[in-house]
Amino acid sequence: MTHSILDGVRGSRSAVGRTVLLGVLAGVAVNLGSPGTGMARVYEVGPGHALAEIEEVPWESLEPGDTVLIHAREEPYRSKWVICRRGTAERPIVVRGVAGPDGRLPVVDGRDAVTRPELNYWNEPRGIIKIGGANRPEDTTPAFIVVENLEIRSARPPYRFTGRDGVTAYAKNAAAIFVEKGDDLTIRGCVLHDCGNGLFTASASQRVTIEHCWIYDNGIEDSIYEHNNYTNSQGIVFQFNHFGPLRDGCPGNNLKDRSTDLVVRYNWIEGGNRALDLVEGAHGREPRGAESPTFVYGNVLVKLDERGNNQVVHYGGDSGREDRYRRGVLHFYHNTVVSYRPGNTTLLRLSTNEQRVECRNNLVFVTAPGHHLALLAGAGRAELDTNWFNAGWRPSHTALAGDIRGEQTTLAGTRPGLADVEGGDFRLVPGSPAIGAAAALPPAIPEDYRPRFLYVPHRQRADRTVQPASNLGALEQVPP
Repeated sequence: MTHSILDGVRGSRSAVGRTVLLGVLAGVAVNLGSPGTGMARVYEVGPGHALAEIEEVPWESLEPGDTVLIHAREEPYRSKWVICRRGTAERPIVVRGVAGPDGRLPVVDGRDAVTRPELNYWNEPRGIIKIGGANRPEDTTPAFIVVENLEIRSARPPYRFTGRDGVTAYAKNAAAIFVEKGDDLTIRGCVLHDCGNGLFTASASQRVTIEHCWIYDNGIEDSIYEHNNYTNSQGIVFQFNHFGPLRDGCPGNNLKDRSTDLVVRYNWIEGGNRALDLVEGAHGREPRGAESPTFVYGNVLVKLDERGNNQVVHYGGDSGREDRYRRGVLHFYHNTVVSYRPGNTTLLRLSTNEQRVECRNNLVFVTAPGHHLALLAGAGRAELDTNWFNAGWRPSHTALAGDIRGEQTTLAGTRPGLADVEGGDFRLVPGSPAIGAAAALPPAIPEDYRPRFLYVPHRQRADRTVQPASNLGALEQVPP
């Protein structure tokens, strides 16, 4: 998903807005004032523009409303930098990639990357683009930052960069984008790959939105501690993203999250040890927030093969400190789950019997015989309402220590009526038992969290044609 370079100025009728617009159209850097004047500036980087390299951008002095446009070129940019400035809700600081004529995004490569000398920040080995945590510019909590339409890659051993300590190796847990702290952050339309973690956010971040991104091919060989996504924010939304498989030999999870107020909706998530690993917050932030509900809906979740864990979703905790585990309800509804594993598949692992899931209007299909599908991994409390499961599904592949209610509402069969399972087209075909079968969502689901959109492969969205959503699963019927 690419955004026009005019997005930030379209609609402006002021003289300032017209000047910025003319400057962007002319392909030059527009500087309408010095830092502190309150006048927005546009910095353009790339062939034929005022700035040749990313490290020429004065990152240390960006002001609200400033925009950095990074244009695609044949060679990748080999720069790394920190954003430690504050925008506002009306005037965010925007870092935007501008695609080339062929639609390719500008590439920022961490291998042999350099940093602008005017910047000095800690945790350099942890990422290519870092948000928050600096000596120069003066440390603050960045706010209202948008990073969009960049391909960011290759922050992991054995790759190196040149920083304040000279040539330095990346940490194993380095990320394409590393958020140390920040408020009201948006990461949109980016491609994050070939890193230890694709995206990492720490607990001093809040109100984060990740949308329309492609995050894949991350991880460290033989290590369970690095993932495509590893986040720990106070309020985070994932929507319209494509999470692909990790790097070969990397046993990490796909989307691992420790955040409060977590929403995962309208994503396509395939591969990984688990598709979703939703556990307690790190660094002692829990149990505050442990009671907050988690909303997972409108997603396509795909287990690819026999490698890795047989569980699709893990909810609760992994530290052994059960008093800190998530205890809010996991609302899991209108998801399409497909497993190609020839052996067992477990939909949900709830860490203890204190964890509870409300599982509604999902379509869960395994290509193996139906008895290979289990709902729980022994523990936990599940409340079911109108899901489609393979006939022969089991409550658990091990002894059930938890509790399952609402089993009588389940629709079971041998085929759910998907367009092309082998080809990855999971839309419904005429006659599918999932069409029109959904139960009404309970009042506990806020209006803003009721399905309104569909994920469109890949990283696009469409409006649901039927409101309220009446079909099971995340997708609708193949058009006639």
